[in-house]
Amino acid sequence: MTADRAPRRRAAVVGGPLLAAAVTAAALAGGYTLYPRQRAAAVPGISTSTATVVRTDLSSTIQVAGALGYRGSFGVVNESAGTAYTALPAAGAIVRRGQRLYEVDGTQVTLFYGARPAWRPLSEWVPPGPDVAQLDRNLIALGFGKYLAVSDYYTAVTSYAVGRWQQAVGLPVTGTVPLGQVVFAPGALRVTGVAAVLGSPPQPGAQVLTATSTAPVVTVQLPVTQEYLVRPGQPVTVTLPDGVTTTPGTVAAVSSVATASSGGGQDSGGPPPQASGGTQESVAMTVRLNRPLAAGDFDQAPVSVSIVAAHVNAVLAVPVSALVALAGGGFAVQLVHGTGTAATRQLIAVRTGLFSSTLVQVSGAGIAAGQQVEVPAQ
Repeated sequence: MTADRAPRRRAAVVGGPLLAAAVTAAALAGGYTLYPRQRAAAVPGISTSTATVVRTDLSSTIQVAGALGYRGSFGVVNESAGTAYTALPAAGAIVRRGQRLYEVDGTQVTLFYGARPAWRPLSEWVPPGPDVAQLDRNLIALGFGKYLAVSDYYTAVTSYAVGRWQQAVGLPVTGTVPLGQVVFAPGALRVTGVAAVLGSPPQPGAQVLTATSTAPVVTVQLPVTQEYLVRPGQPVTVTLPDGVTTTPGTVAAVSSVATASSGGGQDSGGPPPQASGGTQESVAMTVRLNRPLAAGDFDQAPVSVSIVAAHVNAVLAVPVSALVALAGGGFAVQLVHGTGTAATRQLIAVRTGLFSSTLVQVSGAGIAAGQQVEVPAQ
C-alpha cells in the first residue's frame, strides 16, 4: 500500500476519552487496516502479542476524594465544684468506660456510656428516670451489678452496686452518685482539645474538653450527579493516605441536603464533571471502615474512595488494547489462530459493553472464551 493510500483510523467516542485513547493506541500499535471486512496488514517493525478472551465479572468505578477522621464531636462539661483541676487528659488520649476522664481536688470524674447527660445527683430518693437505667447498664458492664436489673428505679441493689464501684476506684463509698462524679458519653472518647487549665478552679457548667468517638470514618463531598450511585450499606473500597494500601468500607450515611463545594469525584474512565464557576452541588457521604485498625493514627488525612458505578457478571472480555476501531464505525478484534509462523489472523466485528480499567466486555458471532486476540506487545 502506498503512502498516499494509507488507511484511515477512526476512534469512536463510545466509552469516553479513555476508550478513544486506548483504541487509537491499539490500532496504531497493531498496524491494522481498519476498513470493515478487510483483512488487517501488519506494519513492519511493530511487535504484537496475544491475550486470551476470558469470561469474567467486570466493574467500572469512580474515585472520589475524602478525609479520614473520627465520627462525632462532643463537648464535655464539668459539673463538679471544687478548688482546682488536679488532672486533665492530653489531646489524643483515648478514655473508655470506667476510666478517669479528669480530676477535681484529687477525686476522679469517671466516664460512663450513655446518650443522656447527667443533670442530677442519683440516689434512692430520686424519681425514676432513664438516667438511672443507663447508670445500671454501666455498673453491670463494669462487673459491679451481679444482682442488678436495669430499670428506671434507683433501688437498694443499685445503691449496693454503686458502693462496690466507688470502693474499687477509690471514691468515698456512699452508694449515691453526686452530680459531676460521672460523665455520660455515647461511647469511648478520643480527646481532641482541653479547654481547662491544670490548677485552675473548676466552674460547674464550663466546658472542660472536646472529643470525638474512637470510630474512624471517611467523609466525602459527593457530587449530586453521582448521588444515585450510592446508598447506605453499600460496600466501597478506601485507599489510605499512603496511596497504596486499600481497606474495605461501607457507606454509613448519605445526606439529603446538597451544598456548594469545589471538590468532587472523577470517573476512572473519563474526565471529572465540570461545574460552572468552579463549584458544584454536593452531598455529604460518610463511610465506615470495616477494619477500623487500618486507619492507624491518621486524622483528617486525605484518602480516596472507590465506588462501583456498574457491574456485570460472567461476560466475555478482552484487553481494551485489543480493540480496533473500524472506519465504518464500531469495533473489531483480531483473532489469532495457531502459533508461530503458521498462525493466521481473522478480523471480526464485536459489540462493546462495560469498560473496566483494563478490560472491555465484548460480544458477537465468532468470539468465545479461550480464543486468542492480538494486542500490542508489552
